[in-house]
Amino acid sequence: MRTRKQKIILAAKIIIGTILVLFIALFVFRNMVLQQTIAKVSIKMERDYNSNFSIKKASFVGLSGLNFSEIILVPKNADTLFNIQKMKTSVNLWRLLVGDVQLGTLEIENGSIQLVKNKKGRNFDAFLKKDKEETTDFNEKRDYAQFAYRIISRMLNLVPTDMKVENLSFKLDDNGKKTILNFQKLRLVNKHLETSIKVETKAFTQRIRIQGFADPRNKKADIRFFNIDTGAIKVPYIDERYGLKSSFDSIRLNIQNIEKSGGELHIDGFASIANLMINHKKIAHKDVVLKNAKFDFRFLLGSDFISIDSSSTVQFNKVKFHPYLAYETEEDTIYKFKVAIPKMKAQDFIVSLPDGLFTHFQGMEAEGNFEYNLDFMFNKNKPNQLVFDSKLKKENLRITKYGEANLNKLNEEFVYRAIINNVLQRPVLVGLANPNYTPLDRISPYLQKCVLTSEDPSFFSHRGFINEAFKQSILKNIRTKKFSRGASTISMQLIKNVFLTREKTVSRKLEEILLVYILENNRIASKERMLEVYFNIIEWGPNVYGIGEAAQFYFQKSPMDLNLKECLFLATIVPKPKKFMWQFDNEGNLKSFAKQQQKFLGNLMLRRGLLIPEDTIGQSIPLQITGNAHSLLNIKVQDSIPVDSLAVEEPFEF
Repeated sequence: MRTRKQKIILAAKIIIGTILVLFIALFVFRNMVLQQTIAKVSIKMERDYNSNFSIKKASFVGLSGLNFSEIILVPKNADTLFNIQKMKTSVNLWRLLVGDVQLGTLEIENGSIQLVKNKKGRNFDAFLKKDKEETTDFNEKRDYAQFAYRIISRMLNLVPTDMKVENLSFKLDDNGKKTILNFQKLRLVNKHLETSIKVETKAFTQRIRIQGFADPRNKKADIRFFNIDTGAIKVPYIDERYGLKSSFDSIRLNIQNIEKSGGELHIDGFASIANLMINHKKIAHKDVVLKNAKFDFRFLLGSDFISIDSSSTVQFNKVKFHPYLAYETEEDTIYKFKVAIPKMKAQDFIVSLPDGLFTHFQGMEAEGNFEYNLDFMFNKNKPNQLVFDSKLKKENLRITKYGEANLNKLNEEFVYRAIINNVLQRPVLVGLANPNYTPLDRISPYLQKCVLTSEDPSFFSHRGFINEAFKQSILKNIRTKKFSRGASTISMQLIKNVFLTREKTVSRKLEEILLVYILENNRIASKERMLEVYFNIIEWGPNVYGIGEAAQFYFQKSPMDLNLKECLFLATIVPKPKKFMWQFDNEGNLKSFAKQQQKFLGNLMLRRGLLIPEDTIGQSIPLQITGNAHSLLNIKVQDSIPVDSLAVEEPFEF
C-alpha cells in the first residue's frame, strides 16, 4: 500500500506527464492548428469585413517563433490595405496562456500599408465599424481609468522588445493627395530605438531620423525626432488637406510613468518642440514661429473623470503657466479649464510672444510684474451656471515704449484708412482740419445714448471687457457649435478699426484683446476721447466714414441736429451699415422689422431712464431719407398715386 508521500509523487508525475503530452501534441500538431487559425481569420475577414485575407506561407520556428510570407488584406472592390512580403515574430507563451498577446521579437521585410479614399469610398471603412461584442449600453458608465489602462497595455504588448524593419511603407491617398512614409531601416535592440524615414509628397521629399529609448514592458520611453537633411521637418498631408503649413526642427517625447493605483491612472512625462512654424489663413497672415516650447504633463484618469493635473506646466520661451483641464461625469457632464501664470516680468512676456502672431507688439517695452488666473467651468446639464472668471494682478505695470501700435495716436490728429478685404480705403483725417470731423459735444446726445445702448451700455464703467458678455457669447457659441456671437465692446471695435484689420484670424483677435487691455488699464486716452474718435471713424454706409458724413448722407443735417427717430435708425445700422437700404420697402418706407428694431431700442432706453416720455413726441412721423442715401433705396417708380389710396402711417409708440 502506497504511503501519502508516494501518492503525492505519483500525482505529480501524472500531472507533469499530462502537461508534457499536451506540449508534445501541441508541438506536433501546431502547424495544423496554425493553418486552422489562419483559415478562421480569413473566414471572419470575409464575413464581417467583406475583405480577402491570405497568407501564402506560415510556419513555426522553434518553440514560440512564427514565420509568415506574403500577408495580404484586400477589401472587396477597394485598394489593398496591406501587403507584407516577409514577417517573423515570437510571442510570450506564458502571457498567451492568460489571454494576452505579447510580442517578443518582430522582423518585417518589404511591406506596405495604405489608406485610400476616392470616389469608391475608403478602403478601411469596414474596419471602423464596432463589433457587436464591443458595443456597450450607453446608460452604463465607463470606468475611464480601467478602460484606458487596458487599451494602453494591449497596445504596448504588441510593441516587441526587439524589432527589425526593412523597407516598410505607409501610404496615404486622399483623393489624389498622396503622402508616403518609408521606414527604410528601423531597429529596436536592448531598448534602444533608431530609424530613418523617407517622407514623400507632391511638394517635397525629406528624410527624418527617430532615435531614443523605448521600454514597452515597463511603459517608459524617451524618443526624439530630427531632420537628416538641412532645414526644418515639414509636416506632410495637412497642408494639402487643410491648408495648414507646419514644420519644426525637433520634437522630444518622454514617458516617465504609466501606473494605475487606487482606481486612478497616472501618466507622467514631458514633450518639447523647437522652432515650431505654422501658417494658416485663419491663424495669421504670416508664418507664426514658436522658438521653444515644453509641456511637463501629468494626465489623471479615474472612474468618472479625465484630467490634466494642475501640477502640469506649459512653457514657451520665457512664459510659464500651469493648465488644468478636466472632463467629469460623476453626476453631471462638466468641463473645467483653469490657467495660472505665476508672477513674471511684463517684458519677459512681451519678448516671449510668438513671432508672426503679435506683430503690433514688436518693439514694445514694459516695466513691472503681473500674474494671471483664469477659471472656466461649463456644466452641460446646467448651462446657465457657466463660470468665467479672469483676473490679472499687476505690480507697477506700465508700458514704456510702444511697438507698431502706438496707442498715444488716439490723442492726436491722425489719418485713418479702413482696410476692407485687404484693400486700403480712402484716407479720413481725424482732426478739426477735416470739415466733417465732429467733436463729441457737437454730436446729438440722442445719438450718443442710442449707440451706447445698442453697442456698449457700460462703456464708461468697464475696462475694455464685459465678463457677462463673454459668458453669454461662450454659451451661444457652445449651443450653436460655431463662433456665432462675439462680445465686442466699443473699446475693442476702436482698436480693431484704428490699429488692426478686419481679418478674422486668431492673431488679430489676440492682439485686439491685449491692446484693449493696455489702452483701458493704462488710461492712455479718456473715455470721452475714445468715443469721439469712434463716432468719427466707423463706417456708416457705403464709403461713408464718420458721423459728420453720415448725417449729411442720410438727412442733410449736422450731427447735432439729428432727432431721436433719426438717431434710432443710425444706431441700428451700425452692425451692417452697407446694407441699410434693406430696411426700406419699394416705396421708401421702413419695413416692419426695422420699425420693431427701433421701437425695441427706444423702449429699452425709456426703461433705463435714458429717455423721458416727452422725448418720444413726434415719433409717429415717418422717417425721411433726404440725402444722397435716398438714391440707393430700391424705390418703385409710379406715374401717379390716388390721394385716397395712400396708406395711413400708424402712430409710432414706445
